Amino acid sequence: MGGSKASVRFDAVQKSFGAVKVLEEFNLEVEPGEFLVLLGASGSGKTTALRILSGLETPSAGRVYIGDSDVTEVLPKYRDISMVFQSYALYPHKTVAENIGFPLKVRKVPKADIETAILDSAKQVQLEALLDRYPRELSGGQRQRVALARAIIRQPSVFLMDEPLSNLDAKLRGHMRAELKHMQGSLGITTIYVTHDQIEAMTLAHRVAVLEKGKLQQLATPAEIYNNPANLFVAQFIGSPAMNVIHGSLEKDRFLTDGTKVKTNVKGQIPQAVLGVRPEDCSVTPPSKGTLTGKIYTTELIGDHTLVTVNWGADQIAVKAHKDFDGKQGDAVGVMLPPDRLFIFDATSGQRIR
Repeated sequence: MGGSKASVRFDAVQKSFGAVKVLEEFNLEVEPGEFLVLLGASGSGKTTALRILSGLETPSAGRVYIGDSDVTEVLPKYRDISMVFQSYALYPHKTVAENIGFPLKVRKVPKADIETAILDSAKQVQLEALLDRYPRELSGGQRQRVALARAIIRQPSVFLMDEPLSNLDAKLRGHMRAELKHMQGSLGITTIYVTHDQIEAMTLAHRVAVLEKGKLQQLATPAEIYNNPANLFVAQFIGSPAMNVIHGSLEKDRFLTDGTKVKTNVKGQIPQAVLGVRPEDCSVTPPSKGTLTGKIYTTELIGDHTLVTVNWGADQIAVKAHKDFDGKQGDAVGVMLPPDRLFIFDATSGQRIR
């Protein structure tokens, strides 16, 4: 199973609704067979980009290509794509089998071929035992799998997925993430997946495109985006808990914050700077040994670690400590910051200083 793999390209695509610019000079190339995640908060333009690719919206400027074809003016039904929405969009009066087979019925595919294809698609998402049921008799996860099977049966060149797991509970989301990743790996169909959930982006994507206010902030592998963020927005958006940010200034290779100098591997002269460091790269020490010292604001046992939040001036620093850490609220502690794991950003522009 699986259609031909197609590349996708957005060429200087812009979209405005009245005076509001939703996408600005959006350029993006997706490789054939790639799983690309468009990641951003509400209003970042990610769903608009998906709707333009599907043909549900027309760009104000720019062109869209699927493979070598310019599809900017092509009707959705001729674009050889399948969409999966967060709402599933199943027909309540049709069985699972009828829902899955509907795209082929519309194309007037012979009945015997439809039945074979339904079984094939149902097996891909482990639904073969539920083909006679109706959507109301299914759980949320099963309904989502029906929507996926219906997308698979068309053997499109491109899958488009708009937050397909957002209506599921946390445990089921984790399970369905694994299913989706396995399925996309097996079928090899080019997939563009929209989400605001950075864990979904990190676990599913070959590459992640981070959007904010209609602009592409960074396009890279999940590891690259996590370890090498292009700017302050990306640095804070990716990671759970988020990257710590400490405000101060950069003078040569020292970061000055609240009267303390922190050694960095970055040099520059920036009066308003931000130091960023991941919670797992910090460690809690006795007060005399820390790069910074502060009082514990709170501790949270997460299971495999304890998250310790320490007050530092107007900022707070979260540290992933050992699960047996037994410090109490109000205790004075040190926080060790390793120079080679520190990021420095210009507070005004948000750009990373390299």
